[in-house]
Amino acid sequence: MSIQTTQGPVTDGVLPQTSREIQLAARPTGAPTAQDFALVRRPIEELADGQVLVRNTWMSVDPYMRGRMDDRPSYIAPFELGAALEGSAVGEVIASKAAGIAVGSTVSHFAGWREYAVLDAAAVTPIDTSLAAAHHYLGALGTTGLTAYAALTDVAPVKPGDTVFISAAAGAVGSVAGQIAKALGAARVIGSAGGPAKTRLLLDEFGFDAAIDYRAGDLAGQLATAAPEGIDVYLDSVGGEHLRVAVEAMRPKGRIALVGAISGYNGDTAEPGPDLYKAATREVSLRGMLVNSYFPIFGEYIGKAAAWLADGTIRTTETVYEGIEQAPAAFLGVLSGANTGKMLVRLG
Repeated sequence: MSIQTTQGPVTDGVLPQTSREIQLAARPTGAPTAQDFALVRRPIEELADGQVLVRNTWMSVDPYMRGRMDDRPSYIAPFELGAALEGSAVGEVIASKAAGIAVGSTVSHFAGWREYAVLDAAAVTPIDTSLAAAHHYLGALGTTGLTAYAALTDVAPVKPGDTVFISAAAGAVGSVAGQIAKALGAARVIGSAGGPAKTRLLLDEFGFDAAIDYRAGDLAGQLATAAPEGIDVYLDSVGGEHLRVAVEAMRPKGRIALVGAISGYNGDTAEPGPDLYKAATREVSLRGMLVNSYFPIFGEYIGKAAAWLADGTIRTTETVYEGIEQAPAAFLGVLSGANTGKMLVRLG
């Protein structure tokens, strides 16, 4: 990772004049590397009326960001070369020219990958840290939690008595999804994760009924053992073999939520797809989702999820990297499955 500086250090006791940020230095071919990122110090612009200055305290890195590193049309614009990346973050308002947003407020926003952010009032959302700690608004109370909730209540709704299969189950979305499935009445929840440590966590910490170690091989055989009568719902964050095996295991009128396909994000050779004829003859539904379609229910979800966190219905774990300079390493780690639970970077 190259390092460039344009300003001197911040002086304690006064508002900062500069901010460090992570920029996209090059578009990766295949798996990204540290050389695709640059750590840059930039001046902080003066506040205009209606703006706030936020000191970011936590930022999120998420698998979907890999697609934004490629210059191709998608549901969200690609990252620009030589500009700061962006993503979900929370922080403290340290200066404000916006009515209704006081200094000292904790807010969430989409200008992560930097230490400080100047933002219009409309781009920040005050969060209630009396409900849960601020970092939860990037995980169980954030878009990852909302993704799990929407997937299992609308996209592939769980019915009481269902058998539910979750891929990437030790990750941010999957770990919450398995617990939400239980709260919605699933009779049996099965998770797939990589390695014995993660599969133990699914059973001991997150309350899954069965755990599959996909790295041990024979994914189809392991799923058949865990769900001998088949599955009703599958939440797919992986694609490839996981999706193919899940379709094979679906009961009639089963439901699949297509949330992600991390197995192909780096442009690797595509694995064989599912047998769609089998899906059709079993009347299985496969439905994609984008979490931004569910932003109108964010407030409703946060109320439910905060209560679930408080009473232990949902339990979380995080993998935390320290400092803005570690954000690229955290991102590369989430792509390789190095995280357990939500991958976060603590900035201050």
